[in-house]
Amino acid sequence: MYHRRTIRLPEYDYSLPGAYFITICTHGQKSLFGEIVDGVMNLNQFGDIVDQVMNTLQIRYPNLEVSPYVIMPNHVHLILNVNDVGAIHELPLPNPITMVERRKMTLPIVVGYFKMNTAKSINLFRHTRGQPVWQRNFYEHIIRNEQDMQMISEYIIANPAARSTDLEIH
Repeated sequence: MYHRRTIRLPEYDYSLPGAYFITICTHGQKSLFGEIVDGVMNLNQFGDIVDQVMNTLQIRYPNLEVSPYVIMPNHVHLILNVNDVGAIHELPLPNPITMVERRKMTLPIVVGYFKMNTAKSINLFRHTRGQPVWQRNFYEHIIRNEQDMQMISEYIIANPAARSTDLEIH
């Protein structure tokens, strides 16, 4: 039987207040969301869907802040700031132990909501019900200090221009 290996830190409560750098890649690294022209990411209709759902995250989860983020042709980078969230209730919670475990899942719940809603809308638009849009997992990095935050923020903001240069060289 196949078991997926977790990339999360064991015993870390991902609902703790803090900042997280997240990267979510498309299934098969397919360029779905637009193209980079002269160092600027130009979103297509699928990229616009991703942008719209991204902008709903702070409404759906008011104790979260998404900033900055960039949508690239085949992936998305974002910083997710988690304030004091408490438990996120997406499903009925039958007992207090489940509540504690569920509280530790803030990042997977938010990313899952994002991936599910973007995939559903994109597949509806392109008439491809049930087709995967995203890879199964996502990359996350706990931002540990202000220097880390500054470096990652600059990386996210500069990503389209950097990728444009990479494309021209190869």
